[in-house]
Amino acid sequence: MLAIIDVILPVFLVIGVGYVVAWRGGMSESAIAGLMRFAQGFALPCVLFRGVSQLDLAASFSPPLMISFYLPATICFVVGIIGARLMGRPIEDSIAIGFACLFSNAVLLGLPITDRAYGHESMETVLAIVSMHSPFAYFVGITAMEIVRNRGQRPIVVAKTVAKSIFRNNLVIGVLAGVAVNLAGIPVHHTIGDTMDLIGRAAVPAALFGLGGVLYRLRPEGDIRLMAMVCAVSLVLHPALTFFFGVRFDMTGIPLQTMILTAAMAPGVNAYLFADMYGVGRRVNASAVLVATMLSILTLPAWILILG
Repeated sequence: MLAIIDVILPVFLVIGVGYVVAWRGGMSESAIAGLMRFAQGFALPCVLFRGVSQLDLAASFSPPLMISFYLPATICFVVGIIGARLMGRPIEDSIAIGFACLFSNAVLLGLPITDRAYGHESMETVLAIVSMHSPFAYFVGITAMEIVRNRGQRPIVVAKTVAKSIFRNNLVIGVLAGVAVNLAGIPVHHTIGDTMDLIGRAAVPAALFGLGGVLYRLRPEGDIRLMAMVCAVSLVLHPALTFFFGVRFDMTGIPLQTMILTAAMAPGVNAYLFADMYGVGRRVNASAVLVATMLSILTLPAWILILG
């Protein structure tokens, strides 16, 4: 058990340092925001581009892997919407809350924790998941929201709005550029590759530190029942369903373990950003990100122990 805690503790300590620094006024809100813009807007896209451009796409994007991860994610999205509606929230709020149940923190937490838990061999699986994560989640969330918001509009109008929102995301751009280079067999000059790798090495520590600063601002408030539901769906239901489907598809070993552990991550900051983009469900999503991230200090070791 101590060995398992040692796996995840450094990741959360970096988040904790960022939290304390923001709490004590060591970095201003604008400085934290700038750090996160660098990490999410530039450094992480470099990591995703380099990883995806070098992946064996045919081997990595296996149907069992994609279905076993993203079908449960979609189920959790629907469960979140239904749960929020049953608790009396408007449909737009419910979709934003459902997005928090859908969007696990596969990049900021998933990449470093799975690497520490299962070694470099896990990176092929987690990169395959991460490369689809933002495009898939934003496609599902934005499509649902735009359909609700544009009742009566022509489908082409909704499609244009969805496409415009998705393709403005730098993580999506990094993934798509990596896929294009990979499929076309375009060689990346070693100088450009080394430059991107150098920027990418700053991605995870900067993002984790910045995440701590962001979490300091996301004070827990709002409906406790909704926060509890989001935490339960994200930390328990999503990995449990992923476990079920993965076993049904005869997945084993590190790919199965990596996929389930990635599904067990707390909701990412994008859950709050999505709610903020539409101006609905912000308090619940912000609080759920903070509370679930704190609870995952306990739940992730449990999942690692279960997975063996």
